[in-house]
Amino acid sequence: MQTSDAPERRFDRRRFVTAVGTASAGLWVPALAAGRGGATGGGQQRREKEAEEEEVSPAEDLMREHGVLKRVLLVYEETIRRIDASQEVPPGAIKDAASLVRAFIEDYHEKLEEDYLFPRFEKAGQLTDLTAVLRAQHQAGRHVTGRILQLATTQTLKDPQSAGSLRGLLYQFCRMYAPHEAREDTVLFPAFRKLVSRQEYGALGEDFEKKEHELFGEGGFDKMVDRVAAIEKTLGIYDLSQFTPKG
Repeated sequence: MQTSDAPERRFDRRRFVTAVGTASAGLWVPALAAGRGGATGGGQQRREKEAEEEEVSPAEDLMREHGVLKRVLLVYEETIRRIDASQEVPPGAIKDAASLVRAFIEDYHEKLEEDYLFPRFEKAGQLTDLTAVLRAQHQAGRHVTGRILQLATTQTLKDPQSAGSLRGLLYQFCRMYAPHEAREDTVLFPAFRKLVSRQEYGALGEDFEKKEHELFGEGGFDKMVDRVAAIEKTLGIYDLSQFTPKG
């Protein structure tokens, strides 16, 4: 997201969503037709500009936020490995990772799911068993994160018993969220796309973007990616090539 043209981009997105919704009803929209070129002579350039400015869909938005969560799980797994091997663990890295989870995943990402996705499924009587489990896991995850934040201290890591408690919490979090996000990515989000109209789906993208800007400012997702990358570098797990099997 670029700060210089954000208002213009949001306007273009609303126009695009409206045009698509109208076109799907069988009507021709001159503004959209002009944007597709031909008669204007600048159609190709305009199409390229609109493609660059088009925002991500709600499902893509949620799934890429899951990507940030996956990277936090790798941080937690590395911390577990170090505790098991009696190796040094920087307490600041754990606290920063858990703080990221609290702010970006629990207070933002999961709130979007709880406020915008789950109620629509429940109203439609679809996947209600799944949304009930997902809600319960959100609550459980918040409890675990709170305990991780309390135990992410130098004193905890120096005491074998306390370090073991921290390890157990990190394991519980990873154990729950790996299948949690996988089920959302493969079942909930695809079903949600079919549940709502194209116009409502596009409008939700606007709502998601607005909420992200309110909480994190412009480029909130990019900020979170940079933040988790910095934690990975602190733990020495940023270099992707180190995970390639040898031989």
